[in-house]
Amino acid sequence: MYKQNNVIRDKSFEFSVRIVNLYKYLAFEKKETVLSKQVLRSGTSIGANVCEALQGFSTADFIAKLNISLKEAFETDYWLRLLYRTDYIEKKQFDSIIADCQELIKILTSIIKSTKNNS
Repeated sequence: MYKQNNVIRDKSFEFSVRIVNLYKYLAFEKKETVLSKQVLRSGTSIGANVCEALQGFSTADFIAKLNISLKEAFETDYWLRLLYRTDYIEKKQFDSIIADCQELIKILTSIIKSTKNNS
């Protein structure tokens, strides 16, 4: 059962929802299939790995899963920048979603560092 008010779980889930909606826009409105599938995979993987981390068997397992989430967040950042620079998404869309991605990167980095320092 989930704890109430888990910031990283909630933010990564909401980000996944945004990524799914971006995928639908890219696939159906822009007829783009290759890059959209890449950003869908990496962007939704962030939250999935956060959920796995929260069910980790040990501190090392927790950190390992969060590190995967962090890597997926950096990959998602890359795909979002590429989609923007190749004119698949507009500046307003990009600015909003990249800010959310960068926030996840900062939170994940902070959690990983503090967990390592406390263990």
